[in-house]
Order: sequence, then C-alpha cells, then structure tokens
Amino acid sequence: MNKLKIGIVGGTGYTGVELLRLLAVHPNAQLSVITSRSEAGLPVTDMFPSLRGHVDLCFTDPGQADLAACDVVFFATPHGIAMQQARDLLDKGVRIIDLAADFRIRDVAVWEKWYGMTHTCADLVEEAVYGLPEINRDKIRNARLIANPGCYPTSVQLGFMPLLEAGIVDTGHLIADVKSGVSGAGRKAETHTLFAEAGDNFKAYAVAGHRHAPEISQGLSEMARKPVGLVFVPHLTPLIRGIHATLYARLTKQADLQALFEARYANERYVDVMPKGTHPETRSVRGSNQCRISVHQPQGSDTVVVLSVIDNLVKGAAGQAVQNMNIMFDLDERAGLEIVPLLP
Repeated sequence: MNKLKIGIVGGTGYTGVELLRLLAVHPNAQLSVITSRSEAGLPVTDMFPSLRGHVDLCFTDPGQADLAACDVVFFATPHGIAMQQARDLLDKGVRIIDLAADFRIRDVAVWEKWYGMTHTCADLVEEAVYGLPEINRDKIRNARLIANPGCYPTSVQLGFMPLLEAGIVDTGHLIADVKSGVSGAGRKAETHTLFAEAGDNFKAYAVAGHRHAPEISQGLSEMARKPVGLVFVPHLTPLIRGIHATLYARLTKQADLQALFEARYANERYVDVMPKGTHPETRSVRGSNQCRISVHQPQGSDTVVVLSVIDNLVKGAAGQAVQNMNIMFDLDERAGLEIVPLLP
C-alpha cells in the first residue's frame, strides 16, 4: 500500500517528539505536516536535534497547515484543542487519534467538571473509540476517531483487567497506588518539575481527586460489567520516564492468578506477563511500547497485588497512538514499535 500521510498537531511537547521518533522509522508512514503556532517556520531538528537525519520538516502554523490532505492526524495538544477541529477533519475523510482527553470520558458533564471547560462536540464523544487495543481492537479497526488513553489509566487498566473480567475480586474496593516520572507533566515550564524541586524527592499529589480517576473508573467498570469503587493515588518520582502501578484487590474466589494473566495476554505483543515472583522495573520498558506485569498473592492472603510498568510517553501515549493507527489501517500492529528498551 502507499504510505500513510501523517499530520501532527502540536509537535513541540514530549508526546509530539515521541510521535516523530516512532513515525520517522515507521515503514508505512510519511510525515507530511507538523504544526506549532509559536515555532512556525522552525526546522523540527533545530528544536529536537535527536531527529537529525530522520525528519526533514519545518513546523507549520496551524492556520496554514493542509491537514485535510492527511490520512490520519494525531493531536498531541493540550486538552480542549482536538474537539475544536475534529468535526471538520472527519467530514473531509481524515481519521483522528487524540492523545489528549477530549474524547475519553463518555459522560460529558463529568468531563466538563474535571477539565474545567465546555465540550464543543459532545456528539463525537459518543462516536469516539477508546484506544486501548487489548480490549477494543475490533472497534479501533473501524473507527474514525480514537481517544488515546492516558498514561495512568493504561497502566492501571491493563493491571486490573484479567481480575475484573474473571469476576474474582471485590470490585467495590480497588486501590491503585501509581508513580510517574516528571515527563508526564509535559514540557511546559512549571516550578514543581524543576530539577531542584523534583530531583531527590518523592511525593503524592491530587489525593483528593485526579482527573484521570473518572477515565480509569469508566474503563474498570466496563470490564467488571458494573460500577467499581476505586481509590487512585498518583505520585511524582525523580524519573524522566516511567510509570509504576501497584494495584491491590481482595480476592472473592481462588484462582491460579499466574495462569489467568498469562492466558489473558497470551496473544498481546505489548503486554508481557513476567514469571511468578518477579518484580518489573520501569527501566525495563524505557523507550518501548511494552507493559510488563507481575501478579502476587502475599503470604497466601486474600489480597492480590499486581505490578504494572510502562513508559508513560510510549505505551502511555505516543506508542499506543501508533499501535492504534496500525490497527485502524490494517497494518502490522508491530510496525514502528519493535523497539528494544533502553538500558541502562
């Protein structure tokens, strides 16, 4: 097939450059346009020298970018941008993958509460497919509009999924204790992500409520086929990349947990169920689209502990977006994503 013409809206952040890194070596992708209002005319490699020899594009002002000529457009923008442009692009036959949260939460009133703005195309929320391939692959294949999952929600949902689908845990009392590297906060300058603030430090935040909580609860409730009770506590760690989710649930039925997880993910290229008794590390997935999971039952109690690690910029953002693109266009799902993690 001819190469897909790719557009990226908002290419100056960490997810934008990660998309460029992956798509630059994708055998079926042709980078056509990347937009930035503030950096219009600047060669991409002037901002991101790591892409020298791989990307030969300049940033284009969004008002002058011919996004309608693309086969697929990725929105690597702040929340609230994709919903302003989605309808026009869809009407012109362009498929959309939104890496922000505009289309993730189906209850628009809940979305507006957590994101503090009015949604401008609520009808498209109903059409959008939630882009977690491990549960929605068939829907993704036929979608025009993909809501790419958040990074915390990806690690938590993949960790809990086998337990909820099997119906063997108390769904009223799920706990997600999750740690993230500072790149999850984006590339904008903020005091709490300065080296002197985040380095040599570790803290919880948003304990009263994080805007990823309704997204996680929505996905877990669908897996359980009933509403779940979730306590979600995020933490900021002195890492650049990586998410480590430690997940707790109370067993209501005994099962071979290792066999359950291995069977559920046996055909999933980007979920690796590790051997019994092991502990996945964030560095084991750095730069890759892999989620590594291990499952434990400490001291034979009725508590199951799942450890789930991802790279927040890859499986938690850009890599999952490329995986979704591959599925949408009937490509090899592994195209552009067969990357060995970086170590050390």
